[in-house]
Amino acid sequence: MYTDTIADFLTRIRNAQRAKHRLVQSPNSKIKSEIARILKDQGFIIDYKVIEDNKQGVIKLALKYNEDNDPVIKNISRVSKPGLRKYAGSQKLPRVINGLGIAILTTSQGVMTNKEAKIKNIGGEVLCYVY
Repeated sequence: MYTDTIADFLTRIRNAQRAKHRLVQSPNSKIKSEIARILKDQGFIIDYKVIEDNKQGVIKLALKYNEDNDPVIKNISRVSKPGLRKYAGSQKLPRVINGLGIAILTTSQGVMTNKEAKIKNIGGEVLCYVY
């Protein structure tokens, strides 16, 4: 049985924000660390920290809320799933809410946003949309 660890990670973030939690943690992986780095760089979360143990480690995210205590991340959804991969070429990169949101892609040059991929003129697998 294969489980989608990225979908689990995104669901943990979604559920923690609905419950108004300040912190959320998940088992770590390289791709989750990269997604967390992008979320921090784009201002969707306050910070993240990888805690090493003798196994795979744990990643902790500090979630961000606005003045009205509403989550900054309105929606975070998985696009490419293990059963149905979604790829976008360099000329057909997705635009999320007409440029207000981001798409996170995994490319041959690492994990990046759709805007970075457009500048570098490369395509890849669309992991998720965030807005």
